[in-house]
Formats: sequence, C-alpha cells, structure tokens
Amino acid sequence: MNNNLESLSAVEEVELAPYHTLSLPDSTYEVLKQSAARYGSNAAMDFFLSADNMDDFVSISYNELFGNITRCANMFRAHGIDQNNMVALILPNLPETHYAIWGGEAAGTVLSLNPLLEAEQLSSLLKTAGVRWLVTLGPTPGSDIWEKSLQACEGVDTLEGIFQINLSTYLSGFKSAFISGSAAISRLKSSVKVKNFNKELQKYRADRLEFSMPGGNDIASCFCTGGTTGLPKIARRPHSAEVYDAWAVGRMISAQLTEGVSVFCGLPLFHVNGQIVTGLASWMRGAKVILGTPQGYRGEGVIPRFWEIVERFNVAAFSGVPTLYAALLNQPMEGRDLSSLEAAFCGAAPMPKELFRQFQDRTGIPIIEGYGLTEGTCASSLNPGLSENTIGSIGIRLPYQDMMCIVLDDDGNYLRDADVNEVGAVSIKGPNVFAGYMEPSHNKGIWIERNGETWLNTGDLGRQDADGYFWLTGRKKELIIRGGHNIDPKTIEEAMHEHPKVRLAAAVGRPDAYAGELPVVYVELEDGAKCTVDELVAFAKDNISEKAAWPKAIQVLEMMPVTPVGKIFKPALQMLEIEHVIRAEASSKGASIQSLEVKQHAQRGLLAEVKLAQASSELLHALDQYAFEYDIV
Repeated sequence: MNNNLESLSAVEEVELAPYHTLSLPDSTYEVLKQSAARYGSNAAMDFFLSADNMDDFVSISYNELFGNITRCANMFRAHGIDQNNMVALILPNLPETHYAIWGGEAAGTVLSLNPLLEAEQLSSLLKTAGVRWLVTLGPTPGSDIWEKSLQACEGVDTLEGIFQINLSTYLSGFKSAFISGSAAISRLKSSVKVKNFNKELQKYRADRLEFSMPGGNDIASCFCTGGTTGLPKIARRPHSAEVYDAWAVGRMISAQLTEGVSVFCGLPLFHVNGQIVTGLASWMRGAKVILGTPQGYRGEGVIPRFWEIVERFNVAAFSGVPTLYAALLNQPMEGRDLSSLEAAFCGAAPMPKELFRQFQDRTGIPIIEGYGLTEGTCASSLNPGLSENTIGSIGIRLPYQDMMCIVLDDDGNYLRDADVNEVGAVSIKGPNVFAGYMEPSHNKGIWIERNGETWLNTGDLGRQDADGYFWLTGRKKELIIRGGHNIDPKTIEEAMHEHPKVRLAAAVGRPDAYAGELPVVYVELEDGAKCTVDELVAFAKDNISEKAAWPKAIQVLEMMPVTPVGKIFKPALQMLEIEHVIRAEASSKGASIQSLEVKQHAQRGLLAEVKLAQASSELLHALDQYAFEYDIV
C-alpha cells in the first residue's frame, strides 16, 4: 500500500494531529535506542570494502549498531566530550563512522568534515570550532587521510587527542598500522594523545549510557555550509531538528522506507543527505543501509557495477546527485534483476528535465526529487514524481514545516507574501530549522520577521503554484554547485584579486550537461594593463587551493557589468554563460541560430529565447541535458 504524502492536501491531513502528539524521541540516540528495541536482530547495515568483492561484506544488526554507538558515546564522555565540547570526524564511509556520528551526538557535539579538503582548510575549521578530539582514519594503503589529518591538527590549541580507526578489520592480510602517541610527537604538541579507536571502544559498556541522555534543544551536530571551498560557515543543529527531519522524510516516502528493505548509501557521511536520508531516517523505519565502499559512489567499480550491487543486495532505494544519474545511464542494465528497486532520490543540485525523463524511461524507476539545506537539517520539500507536469519542481513541503515565498524590500526585510506563481525568497519555518551559526555575525540577514514569526531565508528564489508545488527560479546566494560540490565564488574571486593586473573579478557557474555547473571567472584589468588568459589561468591554479574551484575558463571584459550602486551584476554574467553554451552546442550540431536572447523571466528565472534558421532535433536534445530554461521562438 502506498502511504506516501503525494499532495499538499495529504500533508495538511497529517497536520490535523498536533505536532506534539507525535511524541517523537528527544534525541538521535533515543531514535536508535527505540529502533534497536523494535528491530533487534534484524540487519541494520551491510558494509563491503570493494565493489570487486562485494560478497565479502560485514553485516551489523540493530542491536550491534546501537551497542557500538553506546560504547562510543561512553568512550567520548570519558575523554571529556560533553555538550560544551566538540569531536570532529575526518572519515570515509565506514561502520565506525556511524558509531562516531551518533555516539558523538549522544555525548556532545559532532563536526563532520570532508576528507577531500586540503589540510589548511581542515585546520582552519578545527581551530574555529575549538575541537577537543578528532576521529580519523589511520595509515591505510591508497589513502592520504592520516597524513592530512596530522597536518591539519598542527596548531589546534584545543585539541587533546586523536582516535585512529584501523581498517585491518576489513583488510585481510593488512597488518595494523597504528601509530602511537610517541611516534606522532614530532607532528603534534606533546600533550596530544593518539589512541586506537577500535581497541579503545571495547573498554566501554554497550548496554546503557553512563551519563544522562541529551535533550531536544542540545546541539547534536555542526556542519560546514556556504560552500566547501573558502572558509565555510558552521551551522549548529539541535537533536530535535535531526529527529524531526528523519521522521518527516520517512513519512513522506513511507512506501519506500519500510522494515527490511535495503537502502544504498553512496553519498559521503560528512554530508547531511548521507547521514539523514540513508542513515537515521532509514533506521527509524527499520530499513537496512548498504554502505558501499569507504569512498561511496567515488569508489573504484561502484558506478560500473552499480546495477550488480542493486541485484546482489536487493536494493529498494538509493540517493544521489544529478551527475550520478547521468553516469548510471551509461551502465548496462541488461540481464540484471532490478525488481527490488522502487525509487531513487535526487538532491543537492537541480536535475535537468531531459535527464529526469531519460532515467525514468529507461529504468522505470520513479525519481523523488528533494530540496533542502544544511540550515534546514536536510530536506524541506519532496517531489513525488507523479506527473510529467511537475518535472523540475522541488515538490511540496514536509508536514509541520511551513514553507513559502516572500517578497522582500531592498534591505531584505519582509514586504508581503508572494502571490501564487510570483517569485519570492524561498523561506522555511519549523522544527527542522537550525539554531544559527557558530559565529554570531554570520546570522545577520538570514532571518525574516513576518507578522511576529521568524522565518529562515534559504537564499533561493522560487515560486509556489496553485497545487502547492515549489519551483526554484534562481539563487540569491551565489554558490556554484559542481556535481553536488558547493564552491564559494569568493574563493576564486579573492585569489584573482591578488593578481596585480586584475581590478575586478567575478566567478559564476557555467551550465554543464554532466556536472550541472563549472566555475568560470570574469575579470576586468587595471587601466592600461595587459595580461593573457594563459597567465591568469596559471595564476588561478597557483593561488586557489581547492582543485574543484579552479576556473574552467577566464574571460577578460573591458568593463564589468554593475548595478546602479556599483555592485557587480552577476545575472548578466550568467546570461553570457548560458548564451555561450547554447552557441557552442549549436555549432557542434551544425545548427544555425538567427537570434538568441537570454533574459530574466518573471516566473521561470533566466530564460533563453532561441530562433533557429531551421529546426534541429539534435540541438534540442543537447539543450535538454541542461538545467536552464529555454524556448524555441
């Protein structure tokens, strides 16, 4: 029976019962405790190290999962982690990562960091957060996480110790490479202890906490947001927000998340989607999480053998970003039994309509597209994917979370509610909204006061149609989203401004059929200055530490487009990029363009109007691979 919430009226029917009558658990630890009591010996997680040897997997029951989380919580508390202290994780996807996430939230606050960041960036985040203990991967063949973590820990004055996870449990024939504290003294201050996570864990009891459970208002986790390049803001999220969002996601897609079904986790566990959708929400409803390789979808052989993984583990659902779906379309499905597969979830970046159609037509699997942000815990709306007319929409709001488009004045203050189909600032209010950023100054401008209520401005622009579906039309926040990887344009711009011949620099996203967007930068040179594009490209690579942020192209303008008050007007640059892509695709397909205009549409955002000398089905097919809107006129 399909109990999914597939319309606004269905959401409103659920809300007839007051929110407090749901009696949701107070903490993520209590969620897992209840699930262990309910599902006990059922498998909670299967983990395989390699796609080439997926039959060699470790299965962990709900009882074992909860027991190890409890051990971990007691271990952290014994080492000084409480609600006033933070434990950071620099880890790939491992069962131990889940123990550390949820055990850390029970004991104190967890900061999950991207192990692909450079050591300098990690160090800055560890210092900003005042981290007391770090959990990271020990020396492992083919991984630089241990060395990078040591570099990142240098100069972190609050750090007391490092827990080192050893993969010898999963790597047959791999000798333990545990590094003692004395061996690490040359890199760290002498007071920093280095301990073996796996061995230390066994010293603590698994049957109960040796301290009081956290409450709903206690901060469970901190996540970096505003881009994974640059110096991101750190968002603080209470237990109540994570518990609610896990419940709400599960309620919206209850037909897919049921007891005993297998949910594949390929997104990283330092990301909210990996933790909530393919973690807490799945366990809240008794599902089994398939943790596929430490690198997830990046793991060698995972995408080429994905349909084999689905068949082998009877996967019912998985979550990914648009680039994943594009890659999966190129993998052969013939001969595979995919009858277990019921749905696929997509988020993190807009999905091109044609890619959406191609995937559903080929696989027969409905794509449930979601929208959310770290500051809203994970998800705020879901599109059940029932109609051709709603492809491209981010769907309907979650139950008990309000969501609306608001028209703001020039200072960002509330002016009025947007009318049906009128573009406004997408805003949310509800139990999933975060507790603000760690740095108080970062909270300026994110809240909207509306009729005595406080709403969170997501930074996105959108409209809501008469059926309650939301449609994004643009972003006020300027993040460049490359394959789900958030790039702060300031990272690029600040580096380019260091060039002595550059007066102005502005980075925007170039539409890309595979990655969604690629970073490009426009520059205006100082008067009389001469500089080649090759020189600027070389300078960018030397001065931007994050490779994902290296600009794919640099354009030199005689004069940067600006607003009447002198600010760089980035929509004009984004229009140039859309035009560039369309002309490049037309050239490659032998199509002749008579006229092309990119303009701001009141409801659809940036819209390209293309007039062709003659019809070209090849060009239309190519343009359908992109997320931007276009009309043939």
